[in-house]
Amino acid sequence: MIEQRKPTLSARMRVWFRWLLEPIASFFNRLGIHPNAMTLFGLFGTTVASVLLGMGHIRWGGLLLLVMGPIDALDGAMARLRGEPTAWGAFVDSVSDRYAELVIFGGLLCYFLVRDEPLGVLLAYLAAAGSVLVSYVKARADAGQLDADGGILSRFGRLLVLIPSLIFNFPLYGLGIIAVFANVTALQRIWQARKDAYRRMTVL
Repeated sequence: MIEQRKPTLSARMRVWFRWLLEPIASFFNRLGIHPNAMTLFGLFGTTVASVLLGMGHIRWGGLLLLVMGPIDALDGAMARLRGEPTAWGAFVDSVSDRYAELVIFGGLLCYFLVRDEPLGVLLAYLAAAGSVLVSYVKARADAGQLDADGGILSRFGRLLVLIPSLIFNFPLYGLGIIAVFANVTALQRIWQARKDAYRRMTVL
């Protein structure tokens, strides 16, 4: 018997806020904006925020990330309303999400390099590495039809930690939490994939 996968936090948030997302998504659809264009616009906004972070405008960068956050959910809602959710659209969204996270951590890494703060540089690197590994482990597990969902800190959770820490100008705290728990999440997903692989071997 195959276990039903639990929805991720970001998936649950999309369901909870569907009442808000769908009217906005419908409005952008009526304007003729393509979902992939919305995805790339979100990436552009995140890149601008990362430049602000690198220049030391931590609060402004955090506020811009807060504004750009809903864009991540709008592209998917737009595609569903159009009846056009495609593998290519999902691929573009996933790759854009990875770029978005890396440019954010890259901006913070530059900020701490300029300020000559080795701890900040290290935490930015570990946070970036953990965030990428969380997604990579899931992608590889999905390719092998293994279950590797869940974990302590999904992408949405990482944003919930990072953005307030930037707005209140405590970037080290946000990076520290993500540096630890993103890597813990990656290990959790590796363990989950291993369990699923052995379960399938036992069933066979």
